Amino acid sequence: MSADGLRVLIVCPYSLSVFGGVQDQALGLSHSLRELGVDARVLAPCDGPPPEPGITVVGPTRAVVANGSVAQITSGRAVAARALEAVRVFEPDVIHLHEPLVPGPTQVLLLGAPVPIVGTFHAAVTGEHPWYRAFRPPLNRWVRRLAIRTAVSEEARRLAEEAFEGEYRVLPNGVEVDRFTTAEPWPAPRPVILFVGRHEPRKGLDVLLDAFSGLGEDVVLWVAGDGSGTDARRASSPPNVEWLGRIPDEEKARRLRAATVACFPARHGESFGLVLLEAMAAGAAVVATTIPGYEAVARPDREALLVPPGDAAQLKEALRALLADPGRRQALTKAGRVRADEFSMTRLAERFVPVYEDARASQRVRV
Repeated sequence: MSADGLRVLIVCPYSLSVFGGVQDQALGLSHSLRELGVDARVLAPCDGPPPEPGITVVGPTRAVVANGSVAQITSGRAVAARALEAVRVFEPDVIHLHEPLVPGPTQVLLLGAPVPIVGTFHAAVTGEHPWYRAFRPPLNRWVRRLAIRTAVSEEARRLAEEAFEGEYRVLPNGVEVDRFTTAEPWPAPRPVILFVGRHEPRKGLDVLLDAFSGLGEDVVLWVAGDGSGTDARRASSPPNVEWLGRIPDEEKARRLRAATVACFPARHGESFGLVLLEAMAAGAAVVATTIPGYEAVARPDREALLVPPGDAAQLKEALRALLADPGRRQALTKAGRVRADEFSMTRLAERFVPVYEDARASQRVRV
């Protein structure tokens, strides 16, 4: 598929200096769209130099607590001016807003850009989103400005449809498969379990640390990421845990390639299991939890072992079983690689091109 001549501005509200699924989607989609002939550019905040050339930076961010996590976002007149100037200079045919209602450049362009807009909703929460509930009437008016609405999973679509009127196309997140399959494995002389994520309650790191205790002295746990609970968990962690802090994308890919098992014990709040797909693409056997966002990409005992969230005993048993059974690990990794290919970023970009064309053709009247 080719889309020569189509210009798309992809906008992310979160800092590209911080690890996150939305940030990965904005950058990865831009890469694959350019391979298809689309002039795709990214606009986002950064806290330091942008991670790659060609990104328009709207400014630094501040930490805001949201959805059981901490989001690095930005807002203000200077941010609005930079975002609108980027649209004026680039003259995109379509603007693609990831999380269009988040304050900052996405919200500014949703309200002020005279260009057809595609909005992708990522959020998944237990029950009703408090932000959506508190401000439903004005947010409904804003959402109607979108030419096309998409969601990254059925869970994300459910949340958006319950809050706002309209239809949402489910276009699952994508993974840049080659980035993980071709990475040079990180040196790992012993069996390794890898956790990647923010250190906050919903990610379940405390459950993993409980499960890891007593697995055996020959196993190492790599913990990548950080958060407000890092110091407390580190002070009481069992032996053989290596605390890596934030790691760059290249190192993440290399450590996933080296991992015997990749473990993601999230309790809730995950709309899509992107990190599971990254682990599958890298060839790691996956252990995760039975939450909707993970079950959307990993089928039990086929691409991953899934256990109930918050259950350290069952998590330990799943980890022990995989560490002791190379044949079972191999079966999971073989199926996981096929599954990752099904969710490749290239396929996602191919699906988004006609969405952009539909948006451009609609020239939806602003309200």
